Amino acid sequence: MSITKEAILSALATVNDPDLKKDLVSLQMIKDVTVEGNKIRFTVVLTTPACPLKEKIKGDCEDAIEAAFGSDVFLDIIMSSSVTSMRDQAPILPGVKNIIAIASGKGGVGKSTVTSNLAVALAKSGARVGLIDADISGPSIPVMFNCEHEQPEVKVVNGKNIIVPILQYGVKLLSIGFLTPPESAVVWRGPMASSALKQFVSDADWGELDYLLIDLPPGTSDIHLTLVQTVPLTGALIVTTPQKVALADAIKGLLMFKQAQINVPLLGIIENMAYFTPEELPDNKYFIFGKDGGKNLSEKYGVPFLGQIPLVQSVRESGDSGLPAVMKEGVIATVFQDLSEAVARQIAIRNASMAETKKVEIKYS
Repeated sequence: MSITKEAILSALATVNDPDLKKDLVSLQMIKDVTVEGNKIRFTVVLTTPACPLKEKIKGDCEDAIEAAFGSDVFLDIIMSSSVTSMRDQAPILPGVKNIIAIASGKGGVGKSTVTSNLAVALAKSGARVGLIDADISGPSIPVMFNCEHEQPEVKVVNGKNIIVPILQYGVKLLSIGFLTPPESAVVWRGPMASSALKQFVSDADWGELDYLLIDLPPGTSDIHLTLVQTVPLTGALIVTTPQKVALADAIKGLLMFKQAQINVPLLGIIENMAYFTPEELPDNKYFIFGKDGGKNLSEKYGVPFLGQIPLVQSVRESGDSGLPAVMKEGVIATVFQDLSEAVARQIAIRNASMAETKKVEIKYS
């Protein structure tokens, strides 16, 4: 077969994205095809830099080209990425491709720990990431990022004060913890807390982001409702532990996003503190809080199960020291890296298969 651009695209049209279930050509993931004699060069644009199937897709492309043109061609495949988005012409946060709410039914399940490590893991993969700490009364993100004594700058743009997020570990951050002394308690009524969240969203210079993570307070509150009224979310993640009391509250959070008037896609359930593993016995698992609670919850409600995070001392130490565990070497770093790939994968699937989420409109009679 003659080696032409059209023939190359025809060969690559037999290669499917394993998640999106369509071929790479129709998904417009093949770019910059060039031919010089028997030298073939093209770029595969993945839906996220955190794609866990990068090597499989590249291997499938190599097999398709060899099947079409033989094994004596010189092949140069460039693996690139461009995070997908369903936010077309968004009036608020126009440079942000995906806004992800991270929720839990109850406090103490490690939601902020999961959010911090997820944000850093996505940034390590090459994505542009921001994080809003929306837990107004109990902000913990500043401590977990070792910047609790920092204060964001404020600049004036067209006569309006704009907050500049703090950059730490490759992640842009905003938290009420940056604006109040660490020893002070934030005692605000609902409207005040909601106003603060709106400012973090619309009065901040987030720039261009692939993912903006929103670390929500426990439960279902004014903050949750304000968020879905302010911006259309790409989706939500639910963090829980396996124990019955945590699952009972997680169900409430899950069902809140499923309500017809809110209707935010659920990207998945993350089971934190799934089992205890002593550092001196890394192969042992002790199911202190019960077993497979989050997994069973995902099966019951038809929500993807994204992974289990073990209860290990180093995760707590990393949070207290302000250096997220995913930044260190070891098994727990791999767990969080795998989790970030699973989340990025679900976002890509959601964007390819579902319409844009609608901002919630509350009408009062």
